[in-house]
Amino acid sequence: MYSYICGIIKEIESDAITVEQSGIGYRINTASPYSFKKDEIVKIYVYQYVKEDEISLYGFKNIEEKQLFLKLISVKGVGCKMALPFLASDHSQIIEAIDNENVNFLKKFPKIGDKVARQIILDLKGKLVTCQNTNLIKTEELEEALLALGYKKGDINKITPNITSNNLEEQIKEALKLLLK
Repeated sequence: MYSYICGIIKEIESDAITVEQSGIGYRINTASPYSFKKDEIVKIYVYQYVKEDEISLYGFKNIEEKQLFLKLISVKGVGCKMALPFLASDHSQIIEAIDNENVNFLKKFPKIGDKVARQIILDLKGKLVTCQNTNLIKTEELEEALLALGYKKGDINKITPNITSNNLEEQIKEALKLLLK
């Protein structure tokens, strides 16, 4: 399994880029291939998809984007090709639509119907939050840490939207301050 690939962008296609590293060209599917420049040196976070008749790489500019993608493909009925277009739009709008149960917004994405949109909301509502600089925070790790410290899930859910840090250690400190109030 690959975590990331550093290399030089050699080709840009409508749905993918080719990154050359050590003489090997890796074709990486990405949501916004034209946001990259040819001959640019990049670090691309990747997800390797392996299926009976296919092995593909999906690439992301940062770890937060990759985490959102992984959350989306964890939803029943959402595959890699369905999740990729979500990453081309503003992540905070997607998270807001999920949290506000805005089915119509989610249905604007290709191949997302009413049933899949409702499943995305059901599975992801409250699990992704935005902070001031619109980076994604993975709340599950924070929740697990606080549960291990003996706090109740209901109390944790009340304070997680107020957490602004990206670092798990800082998130825990912020959460503890909020929980002790």
